[in-house]
Amino acid sequence: MEKLICPDIFSGNVKAFFTTRALGADLQKICSFLSIQREDIFLPIQKHTSKVYVLESDLEPKVADAVITKRKGILIGVQVADCVPILLHDRRKSVIGSAHAGWRGTASQIIKRTIRKMVECYRSSPKDINIALGPSIRWHCYVVDKGVKDTIYRATGDGRYYRKHTNRKYRIDLASANIHQALSMGVLKEHIWISDECTHCKSHKYYSHRHRKGSRGRQGGFIGIL
Repeated sequence: MEKLICPDIFSGNVKAFFTTRALGADLQKICSFLSIQREDIFLPIQKHTSKVYVLESDLEPKVADAVITKRKGILIGVQVADCVPILLHDRRKSVIGSAHAGWRGTASQIIKRTIRKMVECYRSSPKDINIALGPSIRWHCYVVDKGVKDTIYRATGDGRYYRKHTNRKYRIDLASANIHQALSMGVLKEHIWISDECTHCKSHKYYSHRHRKGSRGRQGGFIGIL
């Protein structure tokens, strides 16, 4: 089984990848596969929050659902099992970021908050930011009620990321909603890469919370300037 999905949107000394079930979010396996040390990977404590953590010197895990840093020599990442893993890189300022966007994160504009924090803390320009969205649950497999759809709509605005399913149900594509939000911040369309794989459809390759009707494991998205 393929172990890593490596988007081609990043260049230079940036290492960025999404894992499959083969490595999951098992840091011991990832370290062994990449020949790196456990202390060189930072994962936040994810709670479906809207918090973006600015990583400077303290590597003690903090509650957050996004991380940004200029620190070199480490990987930052997020864990997912249907939610959208998002990796960001400002190629001019050498800033990286990772974000976890489920429906709550999408509704709280986690990707916009991450971009805004890069601008505030490191003077990033959205036009210089490349973004990769990894495998996640996609269109036909993610049906939500009208309340969830409306919450995401209020955060995102109109766009091609939802379709009516039944009278009170909608199909939502969280990855498309996050792209819509990123574009609204000034990120260029040609600087966005998106995986075309659905974690629910390919539950043999990825962990899927909905397919398993509960969490049985996670994969991850990781990025670093090495």
